[in-house]
Amino acid sequence: MASVDIAKVATVELFRELERRMKCSEVEKEKRTIFFGPPGAGKGTQAPRIKEEYCLCHLSTGDMLRDAVKNGSEMGRKAKSIMDAGMLVGDDVVAGIVAEAIQGPACAKGFILDGFPRTVNQAKILDSLLKKQNVGIDKVINLHIDDELLVKRVTGRLIHPASGRTYNTFFSPPKVAGLDDVTGEPLIHRADDTEEKLRTRLSEFHSKTQPVLAYYGNKVANINADDNVDKITEKIHKSLGEKK
Repeated sequence: MASVDIAKVATVELFRELERRMKCSEVEKEKRTIFFGPPGAGKGTQAPRIKEEYCLCHLSTGDMLRDAVKNGSEMGRKAKSIMDAGMLVGDDVVAGIVAEAIQGPACAKGFILDGFPRTVNQAKILDSLLKKQNVGIDKVINLHIDDELLVKRVTGRLIHPASGRTYNTFFSPPKVAGLDDVTGEPLIHRADDTEEKLRTRLSEFHSKTQPVLAYYGNKVANINADDNVDKITEKIHKSLGEKK
C-alpha cells in the first residue's frame, strides 16, 4: 500500500491527528458497527457524530473501493483489474477491501460500516474475516422510517447551490417560493430527487436489507429515524453502550 509523505501534510493537520489519537487512546471499549438506513434516513448525519464520539472510523463501500485502487493495495489491484475488464467486483474482493480498511490506525477503536454488507453472503464473508481477527460485529444500527415520509423529504428538497442551504416544500419551505431566504437567489431541485427513482431505490433497499437484518438477529437495534436529530443520536448511544 502506498504511504503518505508526511512532509506534504500541513502541520495543523498533523497536530489535529495527533490530538485525535491521544484522545482516542483513552477510549477503552471497541465498537464494531454497521449502519443501515434507506436514502434520506439520516445516516450521513448520524455516522459522523458517532464516529467522533466513539473514536471510530466511518467506512463507506464506495470510498473504500476508490482508496484501495488509488493506494495500490493487494485487493485494490484485484478490484482494478476486474473493473478494467468491465466486470463487477465480487463479494470476496469487496470484503477483502473492507478487511484491509478496518486494520488501519483510524479504526483501532472500531468502525462504522456504511453500504456493506448488502447481502447475507457478504455478511457471512465479513463475519469470517473478522473471526480471523478474533472479533465480530457488536451492533447493527437500523435507521427505519416510513417510505411515504421519505418521499416527501427527498422530493420536496430544494437546495441553494452556492451555500448548500437546504429547504423542503413540505416541512421547511423558503419564505418566498423557490428563492433562498438569505440571498433571494433561485433554489434548485436535484434531477435525481424524483419520486419514481426514489421508490425504485427504496424497493431495492428493502428487498436486500431485510434478509441481512434477519441474519444479524438480536444484534440489530431498530431506531426510529422520524425524530429530532439529537434524540436519534441519543438512541444510538444507548444502543451502543458506554464509550469506556
